[in-house]
Amino acid sequence: MEENSDAPLHMLRSLELRLLRCTLPSDNPLPTFPPSDEVPPNLQTLISDVVQLIESGNYVEALSSAAVKSIFSFNSATAFSSSADSAELFYSELVPQSVVVFVNGNSDSEIDELEKCFRAFLVMAIAVAALLAFTQSNVTGPVEKMPAMPLLPINDNWIEWELWAQKDIMSVGSDVRGKFSNLQYIVLSKILLMKTKDLLLDSSITTAALRSICWWLARVLLIHQKLLDECSSTVFDLLQVYSHESLRHFGSLGKVTNYWGQRLSEEDALTIVSMLHLEVGMMEVTYARVDSSRLHFETAQKQSKLDFSVSGALGFRTMHQVEPKAQLLLVTGKSSDSTTGSVSHEMQGDITTTIDGTSLQHPPETQEASDVLMAPRILEDKTSDSGDQAVQISSISATQLKAIQQAVILAQCLSIEKSARNDELQHYKMAPYMEAIDSQQSSPFTIKYFCNMLRVRWESTRSRTKQRALLMMEKLVESISEPSPGVVQRMFYSFAVNIPGIPALRKEFGDLLVSCRLIGEAIKVYEDLELWDNLIYCYRILEKKAAAVELIKKQLLERPNDSRLWCSLGDVTIDDSCYEKALDISGNKSARALRSLARSAYNRGDYEKSKVLWESAMKLNSLYPDGWFALGAAALKARDVEKALDGFTRAVQLDPENGEAWNNVACLHMIRKKSKEAFVAFKEALKFKRNNWQMWENFSQVAADVGNYSQAMDAIQKVLDMTSNKRFDVDLLERLIVEIEKQGSIINSHPSEATGGNDTQHMHATSDVNYADKSTISEDLARKHEFEHLMQMLGKILQQIVKSSGGADIWGLYARWHKLKGDLTMCSEALLKQVRAYQGSDLWKDRERFVKFAHASLELCKVYQELSYQTGGRRELFAAEMHVKNIIKQGANFSDTQEYQDLLASLNQVQKALQEDSGAA
Repeated sequence: MEENSDAPLHMLRSLELRLLRCTLPSDNPLPTFPPSDEVPPNLQTLISDVVQLIESGNYVEALSSAAVKSIFSFNSATAFSSSADSAELFYSELVPQSVVVFVNGNSDSEIDELEKCFRAFLVMAIAVAALLAFTQSNVTGPVEKMPAMPLLPINDNWIEWELWAQKDIMSVGSDVRGKFSNLQYIVLSKILLMKTKDLLLDSSITTAALRSICWWLARVLLIHQKLLDECSSTVFDLLQVYSHESLRHFGSLGKVTNYWGQRLSEEDALTIVSMLHLEVGMMEVTYARVDSSRLHFETAQKQSKLDFSVSGALGFRTMHQVEPKAQLLLVTGKSSDSTTGSVSHEMQGDITTTIDGTSLQHPPETQEASDVLMAPRILEDKTSDSGDQAVQISSISATQLKAIQQAVILAQCLSIEKSARNDELQHYKMAPYMEAIDSQQSSPFTIKYFCNMLRVRWESTRSRTKQRALLMMEKLVESISEPSPGVVQRMFYSFAVNIPGIPALRKEFGDLLVSCRLIGEAIKVYEDLELWDNLIYCYRILEKKAAAVELIKKQLLERPNDSRLWCSLGDVTIDDSCYEKALDISGNKSARALRSLARSAYNRGDYEKSKVLWESAMKLNSLYPDGWFALGAAALKARDVEKALDGFTRAVQLDPENGEAWNNVACLHMIRKKSKEAFVAFKEALKFKRNNWQMWENFSQVAADVGNYSQAMDAIQKVLDMTSNKRFDVDLLERLIVEIEKQGSIINSHPSEATGGNDTQHMHATSDVNYADKSTISEDLARKHEFEHLMQMLGKILQQIVKSSGGADIWGLYARWHKLKGDLTMCSEALLKQVRAYQGSDLWKDRERFVKFAHASLELCKVYQELSYQTGGRRELFAAEMHVKNIIKQGANFSDTQEYQDLLASLNQVQKALQEDSGAA
């Protein structure tokens, strides 16, 4: 089938584009196609009716249209009961079977590939209608009463079907975020799209049409993730598949143009590409994949032809501010392409006027609720009128941006939110982007809605603006139920910004009420949303724990098969039987119940059971933030080192900034004698735990093990600074000085090469010098520089230690360091202090101590002899003779030791040297 000549194929792609434009409007009309002779007329009529209903926002009508009745033969609920088993049968078997029969046809009639594709599109359109109906009901509003079940006229009392849908959504390993309505709609949408996608895989026409189905699937899955309390690994895996497939089909201008051809203007094609990259970027942000999300946001910005940057300008942030201060400001570059003149179709019905850059969308009472301005009042820069820069850049507030460009700007807030530390500075970094959208003359409902949501989150953290944040939040909650703007306008760009679901919005409202100490109002919100954990928290604040228990038990009488309620009851009563009940009624699919049982087992010391439970919980949802760390801790207590290492490794893969997990990985590698791996892990851990002296101490050990002596000494220095010179490892310091002594001996064996003397100069002057000689000289010089650097670092460490706590071993190391430097006088003084440190009443009774004392004394005598040889004096020899004689006299009890014999030999050498010196005189 030729892509450019087949009219039915063009018609099919045009229908796909019409569905996409329900969320991504355009002023450019699509061409119309006459009815095709190759497709049954009644099928074309059904498709046309459904698409028109979706375009007009009548999603429920689309789900009860003749098209639905042609796909699903059951149109009465009499064949079904109100039980969960009946719901399972309906959605898991009957719905998929009906799709297969409709798309492929009965065995009696044969359907060609083209008709199959049109039939598949009709199923996809029904799925899109269900998705958009759910989005209206739970995300964008306006909230309207919808049938509980999209395909059957069932009774509203059939709550078991809705509970089944809730369990199906929670089966990916996470609880739902609150009380959502019409959950069967998104379940139906997902089933229809998945089944249709599977059927299309067997069709030869799928390479040429219906490519947008993967995009709609990605949207369904992202909405599914928004319903959950935690990130789900199951949803993430599917999202990765369908997002990448969408990018493969529509990820660039060329791909979009090739698919829709001349039916699409370049501007519309670029908008589609930007929209897709925004949605994929938001998916990546949801799972904390900041780097990849930033790449998608940058691509979206480039495709939207928007060039912006954050600049600075003097201005006023508060009403009573006298002196202007530096303010962050978003400016556009000369390459930006923005709308001018009349407002486009996509903005109509949602226009706000501005005066002096202040949006009138915020009512006066909201703006006056704080003396902090909602946008800084910027001073005009009169000196820049004639400069080139004034031509190239201008404030965003002076430019009317396209809707997709506004969405791109707000996406930057998501990047900052995930990559920057959660503090006041983070919000100030986000402020220019929010203020840029506030300054726009017009914005689609969802974009302005999300911008206001971001402002509420920012202003609720400051005492001066918290009251205004509360007023704004109340208006946001009220706007969900207001009839204007209509559902069609609200759906535009609803997938391009990360707006929370309505229950999530109301939960944030409840959290804000709690922070304002309006606990009673918050309780009403939480109870309506069935957020039992938050409700328990409020009752605990009010010291009414019994009331929380009573409320949950009352709810359990109505819904005994709600696993969330049993888990909440277990949390408040600390009773494992509640978690076991939750696990049982969920069919062992409640990850929360498994995690709670695992924590309980750990707390009572049953580490093996805790490990097994954590493994089961992480199989259900491997993206739970603290789960892998907890599994590693339980396995470590159970002495399962391999499983512990696996747990902590997975923890750092999920959260690379988890310093404690990196430390545990490093310590486990130390236990397994894998110093290289431990060294790398400690370096990562210390990026986030720089004030932990134990971590620095362990790092010094593994750094020395891998031969990185410079970093080992850096770590030792850190430990000394953190512990006020009280913590140091003498054995490690001795290892370091032994290594430095080895390097010193190597350098001394090649003095001319290391110092670059006459021989080196001669080599450079000689014409036949080769590259190998030059390389050797370079290596020798590098070795010398490293030796000097290590000597300097070690000296600083030893000097710092001896100033506060000079033990015998440290003085011995200090003496060896001075000897390496060639300072025999300081070496002798350090050795003398080492000898004195060993002296005491127990010296002549402790054999081990005497041996150490004898070794130090022998070293002292050797240094005295070397000093005497250098200076030609006899004072050092007399001191050595006196010292050794005294030891021999008092240490007669140890005459059987080798050290005692060495002392006798040393005395003979000193006396011989004195005699020779006397004879020479």
